[in-house]
Amino acid sequence: MPRYAILVWGPSESRPHGGYGDEQTMRDTLAAIGAFNERLREAGSLVLVEGLAGAEASTVVDARGPDVLISDGPYVESKEGVNGLWVVDLADLDEALALATEASRLCDRPLEIRPVGRL
Repeated sequence: MPRYAILVWGPSESRPHGGYGDEQTMRDTLAAIGAFNERLREAGSLVLVEGLAGAEASTVVDARGPDVLISDGPYVESKEGVNGLWVVDLADLDEALALATEASRLCDRPLEIRPVGRL
């Protein structure tokens, strides 16, 4: 069965209440996403679901040249970044698109789908 990463895009810097406005909206959104995750888990489709720390917590390693360069912060300055992800086993891209549509509505964020496999 094909595996897909569904990436959640949103504000790259940390924001109060996860950028959902107020605490109650954040709680309601997280509860809806939790129910969505449980449904995926029960269906046997969920491989991994995680939130990511803000881009300000990232470290970049660049070992393409003779020296290893390590720097704080995101690789690219951006107002948006990847905030979290699902990795799911699904039948095909159409199923991934349907799932991502539902998830995008739940978390009020744009999502990106990428096939996961051997490089």
